[in-house]
Amino acid sequence: MKLEDLKTPAFLIDLPRLKDNLQQIKDRAQKYAVSLRPHVKTHKTVEIARMQTTPEAPGITVSTLAEARFYQEAGFSDITYAFPITANKLAEATELTASLDIFNILLDQPQTLTAVENYGREHGVRFNVFLKVDCGYHRAGIDPTAPAGIELARRLAKSEYIEFRGILTHAGHSYHCSNPAEIVEIAEQERDVMARFADRLQQNEIACNTVSVGSTPTAMHAPDWQGVNEIRPGNYVFFDKFQADIGSCRPQQVAATVLTTVAAHYPARNQMLIDAGALALSKDTGAEHLGDDICFGAVQDYSGLKLFSISQEHGLITSENPIAFENFPVGRQLQIMPNHSCLTAALFPKYHVIEDNQVVDEWTPMRGW
Repeated sequence: MKLEDLKTPAFLIDLPRLKDNLQQIKDRAQKYAVSLRPHVKTHKTVEIARMQTTPEAPGITVSTLAEARFYQEAGFSDITYAFPITANKLAEATELTASLDIFNILLDQPQTLTAVENYGREHGVRFNVFLKVDCGYHRAGIDPTAPAGIELARRLAKSEYIEFRGILTHAGHSYHCSNPAEIVEIAEQERDVMARFADRLQQNEIACNTVSVGSTPTAMHAPDWQGVNEIRPGNYVFFDKFQADIGSCRPQQVAATVLTTVAAHYPARNQMLIDAGALALSKDTGAEHLGDDICFGAVQDYSGLKLFSISQEHGLITSENPIAFENFPVGRQLQIMPNHSCLTAALFPKYHVIEDNQVVDEWTPMRGW
């Protein structure tokens, strides 16, 4: 099938770019002797997860229990659920613990630890648990400099209903960076915070076998991972406009686009209408901290065009200069590089895999919680 035969909007995956992105992170993990446990929430497909992993490193990271069930049914047996567990999910976590070789959960609250222990006692379950650490993002995780973090780790290590797996963090504040040099600083902070906290645990006679870090920008630019033994990037499979804008990747590495069709011209307003709106691109406004005018994605190969407005199914493109409408006739297809590929991918029931402008495969992602 050719691209022009696709109904739009459609989610496209550039297969050669995808493979290059996957190999780049595998090579970095091997170079720095860390285990790669990729996050699969960006794509949520069996096909890409199998490309991300190897028999020697089969572990994956998920963001929902539905993802964990989906991948368990597909044959994956080593899964980390990287969202702080809540008590109402412990029954499902118990089922996954029983059906997988390894199923890890995480927490950062003493109350949650009590709930996990009580459930384990009542149901005869021993959970694999990571302690979530805040390395500077301030979204979730214990303060690694506060005594309470050590005490929570001690409780985890001593509990007869818990196998304490180690410590885990996510450097989400790397997305606040403006260039690769700033990303390197955050990567060093992420590494150092975790290595120092692991040392503190060891000094307190608390064994810490795994020190796990995450985020695509830091995975791309970390100068080393001394003191860390696991990385969990996810967005790197596709990248997106945001990643390119902050210097996490080059625009030529972005492997996911949304195929759209020019539906109308409005020369008096210097605008074109396309059939990709918020339900095809999300309303993520991208790297606003860079000071650029808000846009909802980049028109691939046409940097002068700006997708400045979207509603549910409509998108409006304009330009600082008069648009040469004859170059974009009604019915012409364009590809939009999304601001946030994870959110954009989540809006589509099918992915069209392309190579040399031909559709070579179709992949179905999982959905739900």
